Amino acid sequence: MTALLEIQNLSKSYPGVKANDDISFAIQPGEIHALLGENGAGKSTLVKMIYGLVKPDEGSMVLQGQSFAPAKPVVARNSGVSMVFQHFSLFEALTVAENITLGMDDAPNRKELSDKIRKVSEEYGLPLDPDRLIGDMSVGERQRVEIIRCLLQNPRLLIMDEPTSVLTPQEVEILFGTLRQLSADGVAILYISHKLDEILALCDHATILRMGKVVDTCTPKEETAKSLAEMMIGGELEIHAATEFNPGAEVLAVSGLSLPSNDPFGVSLRDVSFSLRRGEILGIGGVAGNGQEEVLAALSGEEKVAAGMVTLDGAAIGQMGPNERRILGLLTAPEERLGHAAAPMMSLSQNAFLTGRIRKKLAPRKVINNSKTNTFARDIVEGFDVRTPGIHVAAKALSGGNLQKFVIGREVLQSPEVLVVNQPTWGVDAAAAASIRQALRQLAAKGAAVIVISQDLDELMEMSDTFAVLSEGRLSKPQPAEGLTIEEIGLMMGGDLEGTHHAEA
Repeated sequence: MTALLEIQNLSKSYPGVKANDDISFAIQPGEIHALLGENGAGKSTLVKMIYGLVKPDEGSMVLQGQSFAPAKPVVARNSGVSMVFQHFSLFEALTVAENITLGMDDAPNRKELSDKIRKVSEEYGLPLDPDRLIGDMSVGERQRVEIIRCLLQNPRLLIMDEPTSVLTPQEVEILFGTLRQLSADGVAILYISHKLDEILALCDHATILRMGKVVDTCTPKEETAKSLAEMMIGGELEIHAATEFNPGAEVLAVSGLSLPSNDPFGVSLRDVSFSLRRGEILGIGGVAGNGQEEVLAALSGEEKVAAGMVTLDGAAIGQMGPNERRILGLLTAPEERLGHAAAPMMSLSQNAFLTGRIRKKLAPRKVINNSKTNTFARDIVEGFDVRTPGIHVAAKALSGGNLQKFVIGREVLQSPEVLVVNQPTWGVDAAAAASIRQALRQLAAKGAAVIVISQDLDELMEMSDTFAVLSEGRLSKPQPAEGLTIEEIGLMMGGDLEGTHHAEA
């Protein structure tokens, strides 16, 4: 069979790093081909070259027997290459049809487009109402819009970057059904994911990158998640045994927490209540956009609430700001790495100072102690294996996974009483995810209380002592994580919070 896309000796360098180094492989028509690698392995640069966002320094590509060198995405799309990005590019105040029109190079009239959207979406099991506002849709439904926008262009190659990171298990099954149907129709899919179980279940072939080079290829169905991870890291994956759960006294209590959303398309919190004990990891699951950011804002102090709604060691802190809460030991790590968790243009040392100033005493008498600050930054880099040329590098220069390790490490090394993290391993490779999870477990084992907010159910089931689901701003009653099934949790994530009753029956 003639390859759909042949990649021949592609290389791309940036100042100080060779992102892609002599990469060659081929994708066949109808093949679901996985692209695997740790954060910083070169996956993003490679797909950007295929999609016309980046020009290679060396090498060439052949698409359907013709030389392929797209200067920009419109050229790639016109050649039959489409891409669904990890971060959606949709306007919430516009309808499905209006958003799809914006993404088309030669859009038909509105009635014709609406008919096409209905026809294609039903054909591939992703039903969409063209007149529905994006702001009223779930994250899974928004992803459908991005996929249908691509399918309307009749692609021969569809690139998907972390497509299931914000989906419920039921939505993942629907997506997989669609991808298998596309594959049967001859569409090739280049699939990037850190969820190795998905790769095993879905993909026909895999190319593994490490430090910008192709280091291995395999048939995923003949491998295990552990063997795939070890190909990616080039060594044995260390698996830590679970620690025994021996909770201590209550340290954090949230009672009747309600918080109106400032965002017209956001979610207001409604009567959220739970308590947290020392040594406990509470996992909070839920599809993105159901109040996760609002919960973090209310706990961090970025949004103030009635004083008694949040108490720490019995003290009412609802009206305290972030710095006051940090002094008392309540620390947070938000989902958005650049801009919220870290200042993009500031160095790692400066970013270490931003949240470490109080608890690490980095500015005695209001004068920055540069030596102490630099030592703290180096401790984070060394203790959490942050791959960086040095602590004076800007945060924006790090790969997503390395910046995430830095952000989590910065908070863990401040010895919090309570640590709240939102999406601790989102978009992070297997080895980095394992090290972050282990750091959080060790923190809890030392007596801290930890809240992990995540859409990764495998992660939550692996880490959590107790579990709850956030849906439309309401939190289910926390219950022991042991014994819960993925199917039950998936239904809860879809809004069936009463599914928790099974544990009490």
